[in-house]
Amino acid sequence: MKKNFAFGFVVMLIAVASCSFTNKSFESNDKDKLLLDLITYVLERGHYEPKDINDTFSANVYEDFIDILDPTKRYFLASDIQEFETYKYQIDDELKNTEITFFNLVYDRLMTRMNEAKDIYAEVLEEPFDFSKQEEINIDYKDESYAQNRQELKERWRKQLKYNALGVYDNKISIRKTAVSGGSSDTQGPDMVSVDVEANINTTPIELKDVTLAEVEAEARKSTKTTLDEFFDFVDDLERKDWFVQYVNTIVDEFDPHTFYFAPEEKDKFDINISGKFEGIGARLQKKPEGAKIVEIISGGPVWRDKSLEVGDEIIKVGQENEEPIDIVGMRLDDAIKLIKGPKGTTVALTVRKVDGSVEIVSITRDVVELEESYAKSATVIKNSKKFGLIHLPKFYVDFEDYTERNAATDVAKEVERLKQAGAEGLILDLRDNGGGSLKTVVEMAGLFIKDGPIVQVKSSDKRKEVHEDKDERIQWDGPLVILVNELSASASEILAAAMQDYKRAIVIGSKQTFGKGTVQNVIPLDNIVRSNEHGNLGAIKLTTQKFYRINGGSTQLEGVKSDIVVPDRYSYIDIGERDQDNPLGWDKITPADYQFWDGYIDYEGTIAKSQARMSMNPQIQLIEENAKWLSKQQDQTLVSLNYDSYKTDRDNDKKQSDYFKKIYEYDSKLTFESLKYEKELFAQDPILREKRDRWHQDLAKDVYVEEAINVLEDLKMDVLRNKNKSSVKG
Repeated sequence: MKKNFAFGFVVMLIAVASCSFTNKSFESNDKDKLLLDLITYVLERGHYEPKDINDTFSANVYEDFIDILDPTKRYFLASDIQEFETYKYQIDDELKNTEITFFNLVYDRLMTRMNEAKDIYAEVLEEPFDFSKQEEINIDYKDESYAQNRQELKERWRKQLKYNALGVYDNKISIRKTAVSGGSSDTQGPDMVSVDVEANINTTPIELKDVTLAEVEAEARKSTKTTLDEFFDFVDDLERKDWFVQYVNTIVDEFDPHTFYFAPEEKDKFDINISGKFEGIGARLQKKPEGAKIVEIISGGPVWRDKSLEVGDEIIKVGQENEEPIDIVGMRLDDAIKLIKGPKGTTVALTVRKVDGSVEIVSITRDVVELEESYAKSATVIKNSKKFGLIHLPKFYVDFEDYTERNAATDVAKEVERLKQAGAEGLILDLRDNGGGSLKTVVEMAGLFIKDGPIVQVKSSDKRKEVHEDKDERIQWDGPLVILVNELSASASEILAAAMQDYKRAIVIGSKQTFGKGTVQNVIPLDNIVRSNEHGNLGAIKLTTQKFYRINGGSTQLEGVKSDIVVPDRYSYIDIGERDQDNPLGWDKITPADYQFWDGYIDYEGTIAKSQARMSMNPQIQLIEENAKWLSKQQDQTLVSLNYDSYKTDRDNDKKQSDYFKKIYEYDSKLTFESLKYEKELFAQDPILREKRDRWHQDLAKDVYVEEAINVLEDLKMDVLRNKNKSSVKG
C-alpha cells in the first residue's frame, strides 16, 4: 500500500533516543543534494536492517515514485516513461554521487503535463456526456498502459470525468414527487425531472424546480469542473521542495513503511499529533479564494474563550504585534497558518470578514491549545444495578520535551482512580483505532494493572536485548480488566494488549489480529549531524532502529496480537495491517522474559469460552460479519458502467444492501453511560463538550463489543483471597 502524497500518514510508535554517527563532512551547497547525502548516510548507518542501495533498490524507487506521482496514469505519456526508463537502474548511482538528475527530469515533465491536463479537462467538460452510451471504466489503474499521445490521454480523462460526473448527475436526479406533483410522477415528461439544481450532495435543497435532463447533465459537468479546479488550485500551491520531499520519502520508504523524512513544517505537525497540543488561537482553517475560513473552533482555546469569532468567518489579513498586517488572500494555507500561530502570550491581529459580511479587526492572545479528542476519556457503564468503567484511549500521547506535562499514562491513572471512586466493579480499556505513540507511557500504563515485572522486550540492530519493566509494586487497578482492539490497534497498543494477555491479566476482545507493527522509531533532527548549516532547518528523519517483542518472546511484527475472543468488524475481510504495507520487516522471536501469570482470576479460560459461545450465537455479530464480507466484495469490483441506467441499477442495489446494514447502527445494548462527576461540572461552562460526550455515549449504547466486554467483566470472578491485599494507588 503506497504512501499517498495528497494525504498524510498515520503515526504508529515513536521513541526518541540519541543516535550517534561517525563524523563525516557534508559540504554540498545545494540543499537538495545535502539532504539526500544526509538521509542516505543515516539510513545506511542507523537503520535496524539497512538495505543495499543497488540496481534492485533503484528499480523499486523508480517504479514507486512514478506510481505515486501518476497513479491513475492521466499525466505522463508512454514517451515520457520511455525517457524516464533510462534512469531505472541509475538512481542508486545518483544517490552515491549525490545527484538528482532523475528527480529534476521527472519533476519538470510532471509540471508540464499537469499544465496540459488543465486544458484537457477543460476541453472534455465543454462537451456534454452521453449517459445512454454503453461503456465502462476500470478503476483499478495498475495494469493500465500509459497513453501514447494527447488524443489517447484526452479519452482517458473523458472516461474518468464522465465517471465523476455520473455520480453528481445521479444525485441531482433525486425525484421530488411529493413536493412537486403530490406524489405522482406522471405530470412530468420523459425528459423532465424535479431536481435540486443548486444544492451540493447530501445537503438540504435550496431550490426545487423542473429542469430537463440536459440541464441536469450540464450542472453535473459544472460541479465536476469546480472540483477539478479546486484540486489543481491545491496542486498549484505546492512548491518544488514539496515534490522533492516526496522523492526523498520514496527512497526512505524502501527501507520499511515507518521510516519517514519530515520536512521542517511536517515535524511541527508530528509534534502536535503526538502531544495533542500546540500554541496558537485554537481554530481549524480551510483555504478559500476569499481567505482562510474558520471551519471549527477548538473547545477551550483562545478563540473559544474570547467568543469574538465564529465558524464561517474568513480571515483575510494577519498582523503581528506592532507590524503592518499581511494580506493572506490567495496565500498557501500552510503559510497563512504559520503567520496565525505563535508563542503563548503573544497577540495576533486578524482582519476578519464576518459571516454577516462586515469586516472587523479582532485581536487574539495566543495560548497553548489542547486537542481534546487526542486525550483519554472515560465513562461509567451501568447494567442493572452494577457499575463498570470504560476508558477510551485514542493514542499514547506525550510531550517529548517535558514528560512531566500531560501524557497518556498519567491521564489513564487519573481516570482509573476516578472510576474506582465512582464504584466501578470492572474496567474496559478501549484501544480500538489507537495507532500507538510513546513507548515509555506504555510501560507505565501496564504497571497500573500488575504488581511488577517485564512489559516489553526491545532488540536493537546490534542484537542487544533490553527488557523494559514495571518496578513499582503498587497496583492501581486489581479488578477485572478487558481490552478492546481491532485491526487498526497498532504498535504501543499492541505492546499493552500483548503484555496483559501474556500475564493473563486482561481478556482481549476484538479482531482476529491487530495491525502488526512491531518496530520502534527514533526521531533524529538532521541539523544535529551537520556541523555548519547555511540552509536553515533541514527537518528530521523518523528512523526504524529497534524491534520490540512480547514478554513471551514472540514479535508482534506482522502477526500482531491475536484476540482471546475474536469478533468480526468492518475490516475483517479487507487488506489492512502491517502485512499489507510495502517493505515490512519480518517476524521472528527471541527468548522469553522471566514473568509469572496473574493469579487473580478464578476461571480465566472458562470466561473466554462463555464469551465465544455467546458471540457465535449473537445475531448482531452475524450481521456485522455479513456486512464485512459485502464490503470486501465491493472493494473487488473495479469495472463500473458509464451507462446511466446500468449505473443506476447497480447503485440502487448497493443502496438496498447498504440500507439493510444500517440495522447495525440501530442496535440497543440497553446499557446506560454517564460522565464522571468532574466532567459534569465542566459542562456548564462548555456545552460543546457536553454535546460531544452525549454523542459518544449514544454510540457506546449501540456498540455490541462494549456490551460483550461488560458481559465478560461480569463473568471474570475475582479470587478475593489472593487480591484482598493488592489494591493500592500509584501516584
